[in-house]
Amino acid sequence: MSAENAAQGEGAPPPPSRPWADVWDTVRAVGIAVVAALLIRQLVAETFTINGASMEPNFHTGERVLVFRAAYDFGPPKPGQVIVFTPPVPSKDDYIKRVIAVGPATVRIRQGAVYVDGVLQPDNYVYPPYRNDGSSGPFQVPAGDVFVLGDHRDNSNDSHIFGPVSAKAIAGRVVLVWWPPADARLVP
Repeated sequence: MSAENAAQGEGAPPPPSRPWADVWDTVRAVGIAVVAALLIRQLVAETFTINGASMEPNFHTGERVLVFRAAYDFGPPKPGQVIVFTPPVPSKDDYIKRVIAVGPATVRIRQGAVYVDGVLQPDNYVYPPYRNDGSSGPFQVPAGDVFVLGDHRDNSNDSHIFGPVSAKAIAGRVVLVWWPPADARLVP
């Protein structure tokens, strides 16, 4: 064997067999992936399945949405944003609704029109057949709370029934509908 061949490792014995090394590498990679997925779900994003008609026609039963959990770590929700939260009434499910007002504020509903601190709020996401012509309020929304309504005003268990929702009960902001693929879209 020439010095050149020896330098390139030719003629050297093969490396020792490590049958468990590949198994250990696979277990370690899967473990890291599971921990990363759990951290992402707990801290960053989670999926939520729509159940019910309260947000029709914008969201439908069976659609799956991505909820950005850290959305409000750096600031409060804004009116018009869609959130998922634990309702202040007994329920086995979280709710999805649209933020109408952020406290401190006073909300009043007159013949279906929503007023926050006396100012009529735009609601171009509520289609005429889904409006409610009723009146209710005034509702006092304390600092740290939000007032939420479903887009299907005639068919929604929301703040006009159970009052404001604590910001601490908010799981996150809905940012994406991802299922079914034909209906996938970003949520403003």
